[in-house]
Amino acid sequence: MNAIVLAILVMVTLSLARVSVVFALIAASLVGGLAAGLPIGDIMSAFNDGLGNGATVALAYAVLGAFAVALSRSGVTELLAERAIRGLHLDDQPSSRRWVAFTLLGALLAAAVSSQNLIPVHIAFIPVLVPPLLKLMNHLRLDRRLAACVITFGITAPYMLLPVGFGAIFLNDILLTNLNESGAELGLEVTRGMVPMAMLMPIGGMALGLAIAALLSYRRPRRYEDRDLAHGDETPAQAARHLAPWQMAVLAAALVGTVVTQLLSGSMVLGGLFGFALLSVSGVFRWHEQDGIFTEGMRMMAQVGFIMISAAGFAGVMQATGEVAALVEGSAELIGDNKGLAALIMLLVGLFITMGIGSSFSTVPIIASLYVPLALGFGFSPMATIALVGTAAALGDAGSPASDSTLGPTAGLNADGQHDHIWDTVVPTFLHYNLPLIAFGWLAAMVL
Repeated sequence: MNAIVLAILVMVTLSLARVSVVFALIAASLVGGLAAGLPIGDIMSAFNDGLGNGATVALAYAVLGAFAVALSRSGVTELLAERAIRGLHLDDQPSSRRWVAFTLLGALLAAAVSSQNLIPVHIAFIPVLVPPLLKLMNHLRLDRRLAACVITFGITAPYMLLPVGFGAIFLNDILLTNLNESGAELGLEVTRGMVPMAMLMPIGGMALGLAIAALLSYRRPRRYEDRDLAHGDETPAQAARHLAPWQMAVLAAALVGTVVTQLLSGSMVLGGLFGFALLSVSGVFRWHEQDGIFTEGMRMMAQVGFIMISAAGFAGVMQATGEVAALVEGSAELIGDNKGLAALIMLLVGLFITMGIGSSFSTVPIIASLYVPLALGFGFSPMATIALVGTAAALGDAGSPASDSTLGPTAGLNADGQHDHIWDTVVPTFLHYNLPLIAFGWLAAMVL
């Protein structure tokens, strides 16, 4: 069995068995490396070399987690949640919950989409925006698995379809460039206008998956406990009672300043530090509590941070095995001259590669040089080739235990410890997005 396929199967099996994802990633790295014939020393060297790629994002999440806990400790999130619950009569009029829940989900979707283009902060908004909304979600009895599906759709679908923000990087700078470079000698010429049109049908499959999640899979109420995110000299409810108007203004400035600082500096860490520092000097919590609050925020994000770091090491080992080309070549031998089977196997191989690397942005350069000659050799049109390569790269971004598209939603929804990364984020997004992507990606390859 190919080393990459074996490693992914080990990682997924252990994760589904509720083994720590960090342990699963390390074990899968060892299994995949040994299967590829790498010595233990080389495996650990590749793993250690890859760790640094995830450290920056992990540190950023720890700082943003501290900022989120500081917001909760100020009492403003408790105050806003209580006002929303009373004003919307959520406890007295259960009939109003459904439309409020869909309004909230629509706001989360808009924020997620905007984070990819309008305000390109990517997943940095999640640990700041989502934890304050958890109490409101609890009283709406909103299934957080649906919220995870909504956020994941919002941070993946836009870059696969809209050529602005992160979409401009994925569609134009990465996908378009690699397609033209790989197909130059074979007569393939792709223009910018062709790429979004080719990806329209696969994204339609994701939209269908989101509709199924909202209207069928997770439409029933689900109960959660109200839990404080921060603990100090006062509870958040007590702190909310003596919030001064000027302190509310400082809180708003901290939120805006966090985003602006990140956009100007390009650093999530600096953005989170700016917001936390502003709250520290505003008096919304006692000065001697700031170290405890910062530590509590880092602890809240520790699981996600360590998974991100381990995932980067796992990706390093997968690339060191050199088994990607062998995986594609071995798949080609099974295809024969069946065009439909060729499209399906290329998509499934892309799924395994992206789940291992954890990023569709990093997958395109790896598979384009192998897929373009293969697709053209089977007689696929340029538009079908775009759909095949683009969909194969995007597959696995949603639904991978190691992807920031799943780690991001978990970081926000599990702030109070009531949302499981694997069963409440990874499995729902895999079922509702990867399966439709395979089906609609295959359909696009056959009809375009």
